[in-house]
Amino acid sequence: MKIAGGTYREVCQHPNWDALFGSGLRAAAALSNLSPETELFTYAPETWREDIAASAAAFRLNAIIHPSPDEITFHYFHPLSRVMIHPQQRRSVTAFTIKGDVVLRFGFLEGDAIVHSRAAIYDPQTGVAPPRFRDNGSTADQLAVVLNEWEAELATGVAGEAVGPAVLKREEAEVAIIKSGPRGAMVYQAGKPPVLVPPYRTEKVFKIGSGDVFSAAFAHYWAERGLDPVSAADAASRSAGHFVSGPNLPLTDVDDLKVGPPMIAGTYPRKVYLAGPFFHLAQRWLIDETLDCLERLDLEVFSPLHEVGCGGGAMRIAPADLAGLNECGVVLALLDGIDPGTMFEIGHATATGKRIVGLAERVESYQLTMFEGTGAKITRDFTTALYMAAWEAWEA
Repeated sequence: MKIAGGTYREVCQHPNWDALFGSGLRAAAALSNLSPETELFTYAPETWREDIAASAAAFRLNAIIHPSPDEITFHYFHPLSRVMIHPQQRRSVTAFTIKGDVVLRFGFLEGDAIVHSRAAIYDPQTGVAPPRFRDNGSTADQLAVVLNEWEAELATGVAGEAVGPAVLKREEAEVAIIKSGPRGAMVYQAGKPPVLVPPYRTEKVFKIGSGDVFSAAFAHYWAERGLDPVSAADAASRSAGHFVSGPNLPLTDVDDLKVGPPMIAGTYPRKVYLAGPFFHLAQRWLIDETLDCLERLDLEVFSPLHEVGCGGGAMRIAPADLAGLNECGVVLALLDGIDPGTMFEIGHATATGKRIVGLAERVESYQLTMFEGTGAKITRDFTTALYMAAWEAWEA
């Protein structure tokens, strides 16, 4: 397989991560065992050439590096935070051309790849409405397009069930995969009903690069192994689950992957109750950040801080909080500090049969006995807690 994609520096504060990867290098590394003849086509400044060549050699890859002037870096506070890209003003470079049997093409920040292939897989990965695969002169006998839900909506101007057929028509593609975050991915084929492919539960979620691995695995199983699109997308979902539980590279064959059970989504997600203390600035910031992330995962959230507030006294606050809690199916509890109000809410939720997810970054293990003993899911990682809450909301 030939892979066209960026090589960028990724810096994350929590958990600590500082690596030279990007969509192209990560996808190529992911497939280095499954598709040994994989070639990477990428851009890089002269200062990164040696590091990229060393990484490619470690994964037994052939890397064709085209020159670019900028050291492009993605900065994250945590894997689900809003990313900052530096430099903000980037200099564009000349597009290059790839010819091959199977080509996986990602979008670039600094350039472009013109593809001519039997089978192409296109994952534009752009923050704006993505260009069509053929807009730059690319051709393919068979085309599959992988988009996030918001990318697909920006590209087509439609939403809901109509977005998949609209992408197929817009791209003149055989397959469109629309990823919907923790719910999974919808596979669309012309003349066939859409199929939801589930995510696979993991005990840890390292989100950075999961989409790169999904697209790489789908390209391998669909275009190289000849699996039907639904089976290939399911293998890609399993592969992404394998990756995020580490992160783990390279991929192994789908039959050897160790992932948890599939998340079986209901018709809609249940509302999430966000429990946690908010008595000082750091606690309020964490509540705000958690709420923002949950809502960007398309979940409806009841936050006592935002819905009820702090004024009016106990006789107003407590009944209002419990009324909101009774409307929810899942509780995401921020456990640091072992706040009495949060503990009360967890007890009430447990007694009324709600699902509990707890984030316990700095809580002693002995303090978690009652939560774990009553079926609560506890993690010490922020991103993992958000995904666990989302999976519980979709299954509740």
